[in-house]
Amino acid sequence: MPVLERVSGLKMNQDFSVGYSPERINPGDKLHTVTQIKKITSGSNPDAAKTIDDIYRSVIEAGTHRAPSIKVAEAAKVIENSQRDINIAFVNELACIFNRLGIDTLDVLEAASTKWNFLPFKPGLVGGHCIGVDPYYLAQKAQEVGYHPEIILAGRRLNDGMGAYVASEVVKLLIKGNACVKDAKVLVLGITFKENCPDIRNSRVIDIINELHDYGCDVDVVDPWANAGEVKHEYALSVLTDVSAVQKMNYLAVIAAVGHKDFSEIDPRSWLVEKGIVYDVKGIYNRDMVDSRL
Repeated sequence: MPVLERVSGLKMNQDFSVGYSPERINPGDKLHTVTQIKKITSGSNPDAAKTIDDIYRSVIEAGTHRAPSIKVAEAAKVIENSQRDINIAFVNELACIFNRLGIDTLDVLEAASTKWNFLPFKPGLVGGHCIGVDPYYLAQKAQEVGYHPEIILAGRRLNDGMGAYVASEVVKLLIKGNACVKDAKVLVLGITFKENCPDIRNSRVIDIINELHDYGCDVDVVDPWANAGEVKHEYALSVLTDVSAVQKMNYLAVIAAVGHKDFSEIDPRSWLVEKGIVYDVKGIYNRDMVDSRL
């Protein structure tokens, strides 16, 4: 993170000091709350670093880690999110491959997870204000110093394309069922960027919706966690917030885009017309309840 050496004629570490701690929070997580996550702290000089560390140590039960510089603290934050982004990109690519091979991705991941050191990431959409953004900051800084990052940007391209991939898979299923894609009524479950969380920032569910619109589909969205006004402002999209108000036997396709607990307690096929299809992005339904899943 760039630090201004001068502010209104004042010189840093002579007239003022800077203490810094990058955000470290998992929205919607009731277990890993702010006080239960170790905090990285840093400062522009040893005194500032100690001051900010003492402040956080007084309130963070999990303790703190004092980084040697502000740059190190921010770099740690960026690579935490970049690492997660790359790992999800890997399993997203596996999902694309296994789909062509006729293998269920979640079955493969379940089997592989029996090894103690396998990392249990699942395929899905990558949005939010951190994981889908921070890798670009790292890539930009790398390019500024003459290095072209390969893996970081490849992971971003793959993850950014998953919304369009999901939409195309749903359209293929409709075509195989001899359904007319144009004006087909589709219900998308969820618009927030993650499950059981009201945050809609940088939600990639919008990519599915936009792609379906391009195919000519008539798309409805329901999300009991989202604020309808915020969704309208951010995405120019109307959203239902009452799941019980969704019309039964009305849709050719239902897409479980976000794994809200509210959706897992409902039979998605109750919303379908005869020969309608269910596509499960998040793996929240039993296999016999869906026609396909990521």
